[in-house]
Amino acid sequence: MKIERFEDIEGWKLARELARIVYDATKGEKFSRDFGLKDQIQRAAGSAMHNIAEGFDGGSDAEFIRFLCYAQRSCTEVKSQLYAALDQNYISDEQVQLIYKQATQTHKCIGGFIRYLASRSA
Repeated sequence: MKIERFEDIEGWKLARELARIVYDATKGEKFSRDFGLKDQIQRAAGSAMHNIAEGFDGGSDAEFIRFLCYAQRSCTEVKSQLYAALDQNYISDEQVQLIYKQATQTHKCIGGFIRYLASRSA
């Protein structure tokens, strides 16, 4: 499949789902009142998809790879913030597992795309 729009990128689709489930999890009564953590984890989840979109218009594979690496880091940031939310009893173990799995899957998919782009440039 030819990628014509950033919306065609599998990693972006997975990152969008990550953002959706993070936003859902932060709607809980306790979580929604912790404005700092709620904002931080929502920004990290959104950053994963937004960096993919921004990098798509970067003009070169090297620039795109740089933004894809930022997207991967955002996935890792979400994972870390899950522990803070769990430790405060803002979310359940099941929610943590769901979001952690999605963040991991997204990170791996982006990594595969990075390897593909890097091999084209080699």
